[in-house]
Amino acid sequence: MWEYTDKVKEHFLNPRNVGEVENPDGVAEVGSIACGDALKLSFKLDENKRIREAKFKTFGCASAIASSSALTEIIKGMTLEEAAKVSNRDIAAYLGGLPDEKMHCSVMGKEALEKAIENYQGAPATEPGAKIVCECFGVTDREIERAVRENSLTTVEEVTNYTKAGGGCGKCHDAIQQIIERVRAELKPVTIPKMTNIQKMKMIEEALEREIRPSLKHDGGDIELIDVVGNRVIVATRGACASCKTSNITLKNFVEVKLRDLVSPDLIIEEVAP
Repeated sequence: MWEYTDKVKEHFLNPRNVGEVENPDGVAEVGSIACGDALKLSFKLDENKRIREAKFKTFGCASAIASSSALTEIIKGMTLEEAAKVSNRDIAAYLGGLPDEKMHCSVMGKEALEKAIENYQGAPATEPGAKIVCECFGVTDREIERAVRENSLTTVEEVTNYTKAGGGCGKCHDAIQQIIERVRAELKPVTIPKMTNIQKMKMIEEALEREIRPSLKHDGGDIELIDVVGNRVIVATRGACASCKTSNITLKNFVEVKLRDLVSPDLIIEEVAP
């Protein structure tokens, strides 16, 4: 039995923004009812080209419904450029984390968002050159490549958790493994220039202000940088985050992941005692 955070349960039992936007600017459907999960996402822009309204219809499990609900809450008020940067890890972090076996629900939300934006921009409904790898769940090679690259996946089991590919008859396992090996070979090690502690602290403060704090404030929380000691980033949670039972999951799965992506892969987040 999977363990769900209180926030996943809340967004499942009381999902936000259910339905379809009238006369949407962007709309997309991903997944398939025959495969177990399906999502229809639609959005409407305001006069400033920000997402004024976002709604969803989802057929699937609790994680699929919660992920879709969270996605619509996250992107409201964003420009399309900002929304395009929302990752499946952001969706999972917003919910306080998802079981590994349910990460494909957050990936489905990310894919729906990408396709809805492409729909607004007049892009074709299907990705040119994409080939179906998993016949059971209709997953393409491009979708598997993207999941491997964005989430640093290394095994077929992880790919199944994130995309459902390989979760049926298993005939595509060899093809999935080949994609994993090809993508991993293409990924070059990132050389991080040495920084002084002052430079590192400045970059961390900028990342917190630009990429992290807005998401936390959206849910009534906040974060304060206390100190940087080597690769240890010492912070204090504020507002709703300070009393949240899953704040440690948010710090590790969202804040730490973001700081590692934006500043240095060696950073470790630590929270000071209240």
